[in-house]
Amino acid sequence: MSVRQLAGFGLGLRRQFARALLDHEAPGVDWIEITPENWMFYGGRHTRLIDEAAERWPTTPHSVSLNVGGLEPLDHTFLSATRALVRRVGAPFFSDHLCYSSAGGGPVHDLLPLPFTHEAVAHSAARAREAQARVEAPIVLENATFYAHMPGAELDEAGFLSATLEAADCGMLLDVNNVYVNSQNHGFDPKAFIDRLPLSRVVQIHVAGHTRVGDTIIDTHIGPVIDPVWDLYEHLLTRAGRLIPTLVEWDQEIPALPVVLEELARARAVAQKACVLQ
Repeated sequence: MSVRQLAGFGLGLRRQFARALLDHEAPGVDWIEITPENWMFYGGRHTRLIDEAAERWPTTPHSVSLNVGGLEPLDHTFLSATRALVRRVGAPFFSDHLCYSSAGGGPVHDLLPLPFTHEAVAHSAARAREAQARVEAPIVLENATFYAHMPGAELDEAGFLSATLEAADCGMLLDVNNVYVNSQNHGFDPKAFIDRLPLSRVVQIHVAGHTRVGDTIIDTHIGPVIDPVWDLYEHLLTRAGRLIPTLVEWDQEIPALPVVLEELARARAVAQKACVLQ
């Protein structure tokens, strides 16, 4: 299958609505993102759904277990499977998070923060380049949420992200909700944070919902997206000066497909407004 570039507005392929999505017109859906861990190690119906989606829409993998900042060697079996998936769906790139997700030889089932140090920049960038070489496709790294700072920081989060993207010479998946969540939990201006990022490297955007627990916001991907996150998304597009492929994530307490499509329509409306404001 030839490579099909992303443009417009996408949805994550979720089992709860995958069949409904494929069986209907699905207005406003321009591309699909898949979480490889939920699909690529299964056969039968799962494989058929991926193939059907990839025939209809440009499709890209977004994984959660690459462990790009971890200490154990990269999982070559996982990277080989990712390479096969990228080729199968004709993906323009694959993405994961700038974090670590394994320790002591096993998964931690979470995305944990790295120390914001120059050593971690060099380490993560080298592993990102290795993953890219093994998958034989461009890698794109996402900013992750975190709830505590690792000790020994030499940079702040924006500086760490920018330095790692530069060292890896790779694209960025900018999760606007993650910026908002971190800004509220750690007390910084989210718009000023976005203004410091290398926006020319942003090739994809995520927007999502979250859950407030007391004084802390948890990145649950439970929708709908709140107004301050939409406002931050509009700010990002206005500063970037271009439309960037945007995905609505809704991963828990998933409603019926029409409700998710309404969120996608909201993303399109905000993006159109941002273009008018340029």
